[in-house]
Amino acid sequence: MSASARRLLVALGVFVLQWLILGRLRLWGAYPDAVLLFLAWYALREGRQRGTLTGFALGALMDVVYGTWGIHMFVKTLVGFSVGSFAIDERAALLIRPLQAVLGSLAVALLHNGLLVVLLALQTEATIGFLIYGLWLGSAAYTAAVGYLTSLFMQ
Repeated sequence: MSASARRLLVALGVFVLQWLILGRLRLWGAYPDAVLLFLAWYALREGRQRGTLTGFALGALMDVVYGTWGIHMFVKTLVGFSVGSFAIDERAALLIRPLQAVLGSLAVALLHNGLLVVLLALQTEATIGFLIYGLWLGSAAYTAAVGYLTSLFMQ
């Protein structure tokens, strides 16, 4: 099996894990985003072009499942492009330590969730308190915690 096919299966597996399990593990309305963590890792590894295309595809899948037509696709495409700009040339140097995982996933999640909150506020009439504390800050912290736990198992 080629490396591209394996990464495609991993991406689909992460998406299914997010959809069926992690999306339902809510704490005060906040939920982790494993798809975002995979996208950030993949964009760091493969670069801007593949990160952008992967963000577009994963965002489109999330839009179909969650019914937010175009919002996840747009935000994940921007994140894939942004993180892919910092791609690492040496593949061996991509060993991520737990502190790097927490800080990196928190920064990426704050960017992603901030854009998501702005677009969702424009689309819906949700309360601003939930969008800021639950979705933006809470989900970013929850995603950073999942990134930390994932980095512990990847060493």
